[in-house]
Amino acid sequence: MRQAALLAGTLLLTAGCGLSSGSPMVDDVSPGSIGQGKPLRGARLTVTSKSFTENLILGAMIGIAFRAAGADVLDRTGIQGSVGSREAVRRGDADAMYEYTGTAWITYLGNSRPIADPRRQWRAVRDADAGNGVAWLPPSRLDNTYALAENRANHRRHPTRTLTQVAALSRSHPDAVTLCVEGEFANRADGLRGLERAYGMDVPASRVTQMDTGIIYTQAAKGSCAYGEVYTTDGRITSMDLVVMDDDKGFFPHYNAAPVVNSATLRRWPAIAGLLGPITERLDNAVARRLNAEVDVDGRDPHQVALAWMKDQGFVT
Repeated sequence: MRQAALLAGTLLLTAGCGLSSGSPMVDDVSPGSIGQGKPLRGARLTVTSKSFTENLILGAMIGIAFRAAGADVLDRTGIQGSVGSREAVRRGDADAMYEYTGTAWITYLGNSRPIADPRRQWRAVRDADAGNGVAWLPPSRLDNTYALAENRANHRRHPTRTLTQVAALSRSHPDAVTLCVEGEFANRADGLRGLERAYGMDVPASRVTQMDTGIIYTQAAKGSCAYGEVYTTDGRITSMDLVVMDDDKGFFPHYNAAPVVNSATLRRWPAIAGLLGPITERLDNAVARRLNAEVDVDGRDPHQVALAWMKDQGFVT
């Protein structure tokens, strides 16, 4: 999602070298509720992903599903940046990955205005990308976008649940609203400046502290700032017991995760759509936070986290 929307031009250099290595995915898995009849028997497929935790987990899920369905799978997950993995699927150097609708719409397809309805956003991306050799399968409810969050103690003092309520609090009790945000977010039209306009929020610069992403979660959890800028599927939300504000006016772009498949691959192996559909349907923000926390908080391997979840859900055995 938003991690993916940075420095698209410079990230192009990862598109070539990012796929220079890989290893066979050798999970000893059998069909569960997916993969019955081994519909991908004889296929040799390459899965890829970006390098941040959530996308590594999602990429592993695709590879495990392909293995259960009988395919030989080459694991080339973990490409730095965003454009490299996207280009690999587009060119056919890789066959499938999970991508984010907002990233495609804004970063790859060059649109400046997001579409407020997440399903319409996905359809617009699917249709626009159809001529680029990239097929978009139906999206998940996993929406990895921006949010503001507060710790539990602050929530008891000021029990806000929506950004509209935060904006009202900023007007009625100005001292109660202090923000910790990334420098980029503080200065972007689709970040804090646009958020303040959309909600009528008035937070003076003196009550806005800019800091690195990881520090924001710690400072919000400590209460050093009342509200911190977070990403809605980050595992630290759960581990630090943060309360996420609802974007009730739909200001932030939607970054729903969806499988993208090289178009030629999907034509040759149409069973891929039915194989990945049930997995995608099960993904939402709560699932993503829990799985991300198992990696980022508990220190587990992303592939093993994906495998355990796939088995727990009965997708594979």
